[in-house]
Amino acid sequence: MCTFAQQVIIFMKSKKKIVVLTGAGMSAESGINTFRDADGLWEGHDVMEVASPEGWQADRELVLEFYNQRRRQLLNVKPNGGHIALAKAEADFDISIITQNVDDLHERAGSSNVLHLHGELLKAQSTLFPENVIDWRDDIVLGDNCEQGAQLRPFIVWFGEQVPMLEPAVVEVASADIVIVVGTSMKVYPAAGLTTFAASHVPIYYLDVNPNVNEALEQSNNLTVIKRSAAEGLPELLAAL
Repeated sequence: MCTFAQQVIIFMKSKKKIVVLTGAGMSAESGINTFRDADGLWEGHDVMEVASPEGWQADRELVLEFYNQRRRQLLNVKPNGGHIALAKAEADFDISIITQNVDDLHERAGSSNVLHLHGELLKAQSTLFPENVIDWRDDIVLGDNCEQGAQLRPFIVWFGEQVPMLEPAVVEVASADIVIVVGTSMKVYPAAGLTTFAASHVPIYYLDVNPNVNEALEQSNNLTVIKRSAAEGLPELLAAL
């Protein structure tokens, strides 16, 4: 007779594994700005001014205030129906979420396995001791230091920096039974290449109001495009699966 722990392991193994790749469109319906305007500017700033090591060195106050505004906004929004549907689906599937978003809406909705590719807005990182990452919900200002006395910065992966969570993300996608892509064009590398690590037989579902599929996705033989938003489309798709 199996022990309770063995029964739990067998039950978990029997669940299909769904890996969900989410981007800005996932949180847009919660009121989170997508940052990038039609002209390519981020809230009126060139992306390199507010999301690069060079921008940080040139004007730390500007960079801090940019993310302080994003953090304030995040604290005043709530998960939408898409976030909630993914959390509830853990009862029936082994759900693994890989997000390009820096918000915590997946976690707030109740999802238990979330991998943040580009960092987390509600955390701060030491500029000299990058392994020192702490929870942080207030503004970060010049003079806010880590325990070792170094200035804190947003815990965000900027352009030109390595993406430390990329390898774990590849492992997750490679083990998926189903892949769902939500609210992201998947055109920004290295995240753009993640779907290529899914097994050739694995179905890929792409949800976006205005789908703009990248070349890697277009080459998939098992791609299904659904012209629905995250909040509308995810509950329906997960119910169908």
